[in-house]
Formats: sequence, C-alpha cells, structure tokens
Amino acid sequence: MNCLVRILAVESATVFLTIVFLDAPSSSLASRHHLPRRRSPLHLSLSLSLYLWYVSHKFSLQTLFASDLLLIDSIDQIEEVIELIKRGDTDMELTLNQVHPNLSIALVCKIIGILNDRCVSALRFLDWVQKTQTDLIPDSGIYNLIIDNTGRMKDYESMFIVLSKLSMKGHCLTEKAFGFLTVCSAAGDGIMDSVERVVETLNRVRGSCHSSGIYALIKTLCVMNSFDGAIFVMEETARKTSYYNVLVAAKCRNGDFQDALDLFDEMRRFRCDPNTKSYNYLLGSLCKKGRITEVCELIEAMEKLGYLPDSVTFEIVIVHACRLGSMDFAIEFLYHMMSVGLEPRITTHAAFIKGYFWSGQVGDAHKYVVDMSSEDKYSANMNYSLLASLFHKSGRVVEARDVLIEMIEKGMKPNFPVFMRVMKDLFKLGKGHLVADLKAKFAKFHSNTGNG
Repeated sequence: MNCLVRILAVESATVFLTIVFLDAPSSSLASRHHLPRRRSPLHLSLSLSLYLWYVSHKFSLQTLFASDLLLIDSIDQIEEVIELIKRGDTDMELTLNQVHPNLSIALVCKIIGILNDRCVSALRFLDWVQKTQTDLIPDSGIYNLIIDNTGRMKDYESMFIVLSKLSMKGHCLTEKAFGFLTVCSAAGDGIMDSVERVVETLNRVRGSCHSSGIYALIKTLCVMNSFDGAIFVMEETARKTSYYNVLVAAKCRNGDFQDALDLFDEMRRFRCDPNTKSYNYLLGSLCKKGRITEVCELIEAMEKLGYLPDSVTFEIVIVHACRLGSMDFAIEFLYHMMSVGLEPRITTHAAFIKGYFWSGQVGDAHKYVVDMSSEDKYSANMNYSLLASLFHKSGRVVEARDVLIEMIEKGMKPNFPVFMRVMKDLFKLGKGHLVADLKAKFAKFHSNTGNG
C-alpha cells in the first residue's frame, strides 16, 4: 500500500510539472519542441486543478518523500546501530564506522530516543558521533535527551560531567532533560530519590545549565502535579519569583485558584514578591470560572499595589469577553489598554475579529480590521488574512476573495495558504473569471520580488 501511495504521489507530481511546462506559451521548451501554444478548456481546467492540488499537498508530499528516504536508507541501519550500542562490544566504534549511517540531527535524536525507551546508555554513541560526524553539531535537543538518558541509567556522575560541558558551551536545559521522572512516576516508582540526586547534581554545576535546569525541573514536577517535589527543589536551591510563577500557573491550570492565591502569601513571606505575570495567571483562572467582577477587582488591586497591567493582562480579559460575545465590554478594555500606551498583540486582534465574526457581526469584524490597519500596520496583513480565512471557513468564498482583493489593492500580500484555499474553492464553484482576476492581482508580488 505504501509503495502504491508513493507511486501515485510521484506520478501526480510528474503530471503537474509536465502540464505546467506545456501551459507556458513563452517557454523555451515549447519553442524548441514546437509544442502547441493553445490549450483546450479541458486541458486548462485540468492544469489549474492539478496546480491547486499540488500546492495544497506540497508539504505533505515533501514529508512523504522525506519519510520514504528514511524508510529506505535508515530504518534497518537504525536498528543495527541500536543493537550495536546495546551489546556494548569493545569494538563498537569500529563497527559503527563500517556501518557508517548517514546521520542527521533528527536521526541522532531518534536513535537516542529509542535508547532512552530501552534504558540503554547513549554516551558512547554520542561520543562516536562527535568524533566521526564532523559536519554534525549536536544541538540542545540532543543534549537534553542525553541528560534524560543518564537519568534513566541513574548515572548521576556522567550527568554532572555532561552538564558541566554543556554549561561551558552556554546550552540550556528543558523539561525533556527530565523525562525519566515522568517514566518513573508512570511506573509507580517513587521519584523523590531521583529528584534529590538531580538537585545535588545541579547544585554542583554552574552556568546556564544550573539555572535553566532548576527551572525545567520545577516545571516538570508541576506538570506531574508533584508540588511538594517542586517546593523541595526550591528549598534546596533558591526561592525565586520565576520559580513560584511556575507553581502558580500549574495551580491555576488545575482550577485550584485558592491554592494559587495562597502561594502569593508564601512568596511575600520569603521576599519573592509576585509580579505582573503572577497576577496574569490568577486573572486567567478567574476568567475561566466566569468570575468577571473579581477580575475587575483584581486588576484594580494590581494597580494600587504598583503592578502595572501589561498587554497580556488586557488580552486575557479581552479574549474571554470575545468568546462570550461581550464585544462592547472587550472594546472598553481595548481602549483602556491603548490609552496607557500598550499595543494589542496579534492574538488580541484575532480575538476581536473572531468574536465579531462568529457572533454574526461581520460588518464590525471588517470595520475592526480596516480601523486597526491604520493604528497597527504591523498586524494589518495577518488581520486581513484571518478575516478572509473566516469567510472561507464559513463557506462564503466570494466574500473571502473580496477581502483578499481589498488587501492586495492596499499593497498587502495575503497569507499564501489562505490565498490558495480561496482560489481552489472558487475554481470548484465554477468562478474561473474570479480565479483569474485574483491570480493576476497576486502575481504583482512575484514580479516585485523578481525586480528587487
């Protein structure tokens, strides 16, 4: 079945390329081989149809071909490499040189990931990669997987050595480095012994891996709802507002608003004053619960305590109001936001456009896009493209096309996937003249690029 799909994909792409060349009346290929310059309506229809299909599936085809190469060239070699590493023979490196797989960053990550799943040390493999694959420079993703590997092997001395080297290079840790804790927890094993050993190791390390490692460890434990473990890490390292914010965010995500609020008292007790981000998490939790009165009271309390709301603060309230269709309330917050010198984020604009559109106020959605195009030129392109996309999704393809035309005439280039989807559906509706007009107007961006 996979072979059949690949053959069809190759044939479809080949047919597309053939027709594109045949449709080019001014091409040197057509001139040299005396190809007919005029095409039948059926041929032109097929050409456009295949063109639209090809563009809409281009990335899928690329993924298919890329995975295909992996299947043909690498799967057997991956398993062979893993077996070699698992055996750990003294001549492992020599045998790997003979196998000599064509490695990439993605392939190295895949191999280390499999070794992690099978609880096999990956240190010798990484050492071999660094010595023999001179064109391949391991990134932070690989190193985080290696730390995870040493954790699964309970090899904390090797973890320290690797972390020290990484800190010297300025690499940072992420939650991926502590995936072994999640595995231990899922298996029903206690994790605190491992957490203690990791903390001891991180406390021996200096530089980027120390601070980023503690933060990532706390975040990992909070995702696991191991809040006592997260507090333990702070007790053994340092108490910081940024660390407490991870706990506040996790509590709010779980709906434990009161527990999150109680953390504020603890933060102040240890002189880790909350910041605007801390309050934003509380606001988000209140909005989810629909406690709008308390939201307004909390914002007032923030300002009285000297914590100035930022663009995220306003966006949290605006997004919630837009989802409820309370557009007037949302607009009030927008005006207040802009009056204190804060610019709306792209996601804030998106909330308004979607809020107006899906509440049936399409005219207001368009007016918002037009008005904001003069207020915030940076977001104008995305706002217009989003509005066109919403029209398209709701089946109003011609109106989607009108929005694209409007933005093109104002000198803004539409989002290409949105442009292609609208073109494709206009063609399906038999609106060939609209397709041709839209395509011709869009072509000016390509000509401008070529001239530049």
